[in-house]
Amino acid sequence: MSPLRTARLAAALTLAAATATATALPAQAGAAAAPAITVENGRTQPVFSYADAVREHVYVESPVDSDSDGALDKVRVDIIRPKESGPGLKVPVIIDESPYYDNSGRGNEGERKVYDAAGNVTKFPLFYDNYFVPRGYAVLNVDMLGTTRSEGCPDVGGRADVLGGKAVIDWLNGRARATRADGSPAVADWTTGKTAMIGKSYDGTLANAVAATGVEGLKTIVPISSISSWYKYQRSNGVVYNYDYASWLANLVDTDPDAKCQAVRDRLDAEDGDDTGDYNAFWAERDYIKGLLGDASKVRAGVFVVHTVNDLNVKPDNFSTWWKALAERGVPRKIWVGQTQHVDPFDFEGRRDLWVDTLHRWFDYWLHGVRNGIMQEPRADVEVGPARWITQRDWPAPLALKASLRPAADGSLGLRPAAANSTASFTDVAMSEEAMVADVGTANPGRVAFTTGALPLDLRLSGTPTADLRVKLDKPTANLTALLVDFGEAARVDWRRGQGITTLAEEDCHGESTAADDACYKKVVTNVATRPLEIVARGWIDVQNRHSLSQAEPLPAGTYGTVKWLTLPQDYTFRKGHRIGLVIAGTDATYSDETATGATVTVDLARSSVAVPFVLGTPLADVPQDRSRFHGPDRVDLPQPERTFQFF
Repeated sequence: MSPLRTARLAAALTLAAATATATALPAQAGAAAAPAITVENGRTQPVFSYADAVREHVYVESPVDSDSDGALDKVRVDIIRPKESGPGLKVPVIIDESPYYDNSGRGNEGERKVYDAAGNVTKFPLFYDNYFVPRGYAVLNVDMLGTTRSEGCPDVGGRADVLGGKAVIDWLNGRARATRADGSPAVADWTTGKTAMIGKSYDGTLANAVAATGVEGLKTIVPISSISSWYKYQRSNGVVYNYDYASWLANLVDTDPDAKCQAVRDRLDAEDGDDTGDYNAFWAERDYIKGLLGDASKVRAGVFVVHTVNDLNVKPDNFSTWWKALAERGVPRKIWVGQTQHVDPFDFEGRRDLWVDTLHRWFDYWLHGVRNGIMQEPRADVEVGPARWITQRDWPAPLALKASLRPAADGSLGLRPAAANSTASFTDVAMSEEAMVADVGTANPGRVAFTTGALPLDLRLSGTPTADLRVKLDKPTANLTALLVDFGEAARVDWRRGQGITTLAEEDCHGESTAADDACYKKVVTNVATRPLEIVARGWIDVQNRHSLSQAEPLPAGTYGTVKWLTLPQDYTFRKGHRIGLVIAGTDATYSDETATGATVTVDLARSSVAVPFVLGTPLADVPQDRSRFHGPDRVDLPQPERTFQFF
């Protein structure tokens, strides 16, 4: 463990020891003799037997009939909890709801559920059960509706997906019904009702979605590489990434599809609006920031976000817009921002122990009420180089300054506007990103490119750049791509290879094991490659969606119009001696299946720019002395005034 991480862990232990050296959380009134959950050094302790834990399953009645068979769909819930839990010792719950338990599996090693002859799970994927059950938690692996052993049909982020998971929390809090396999009633008399939801990708997306309903009893969520808006997952400002994706994904996760679910998939294709790329009611139902089923204003839970800036599966605007919405509403929150691809923090090199301990303290705070100081610590951990992390009070970096970089006719990029009437033109053709950034000093009819001179010091981008172009077309619309590029030889996280990690043979263990379910997982290292350039930020827009995502407005041929949009967010350091490049092109064939329009795009250089949030110099830890100013359930960060960056 690095000296910085060691110091942080020691500080947390000291603070926790000051408040709870050895505490037994009280049992419920009238049950003084019941076993107690034990807290030492601000952490619940492993006092319950994992081997002897209760393993059972129930079926929770949901409020939806997604397969239209005339009966409400039932959600399969697999439970593992301390043997001692019951009316005399109620425990909180950690839920990982997933559509993947019988197909792609969970975690880096693709673990699936394994059942015994009675239908109870003997192997729960991931380490959550092994680690948390001995510490006084129940862990529930929930099969999303339409998947594994649940009834119904998946509807990819829609009503069935969301309300199925919500029903489980309602059941834990006495508001919904459940039965056992024999049809007898199942009552959750062993839980406090305090619940967390955690998961990566689709699993974490379900956590976001359920939290956005405002359901009572959900105290915290930990969404990892998760979707907050399915429109953003499959669209960028009118540009379609993949056609008929929702029906494809529904079919993938439904391992026993039938005719009833085919009707649901047909409806997904009919309603997704692939022909326009516009935001419509289909996407509003699947929008958890401000949608039809719920939104960020309803979130009652503390939120611990984990995402990576190079995740081009669940693209990082899904976390940045969710994070911003939560901040605006004063939601208690914490964040880790990495640089690999679609990777769980359990597999961030050198941080597995820290992740497990941080997650432990987070759950103890929100579910057991342990005052361990986690909400008084800096809010953000940020990876700023291969396996190199800093801690800062928030994300993006609070001291970032905006630089408006402006392209010029000579191919340069700087702070000064180009000469009046300066233009550059290209044709909207389908082009890979590799081709877009190749040989930028050479003219290419499919793109225009501009670069700064060599940087005299390091510059860290932290946040979301804004492309602001004034263009005219010879056709009603065109797709536009804006790429911010780092030109310069350097060793960088190789997120393109193996999601940015390599799995080793050596294992380490977190929690208790049985013969059927061990707590040991293979270690990983970060992939690093030395390359001459890196595409740092990227953004796309369909010009006819420049004013509205839901209503197209073609740009009259030969008329200039302003097209302004956000790229994907980033946290990246441009090194001294490197050059920053801006590439403007048409349809990005690397990430979009759309057919290019063939339009000629003319850019008014004098009135075009890209605004980039920069931090001067090499990133260092940014920990304010008075940390209480920045944290707490009742505190909202004040917006920073926009400042101008004067450097180039």
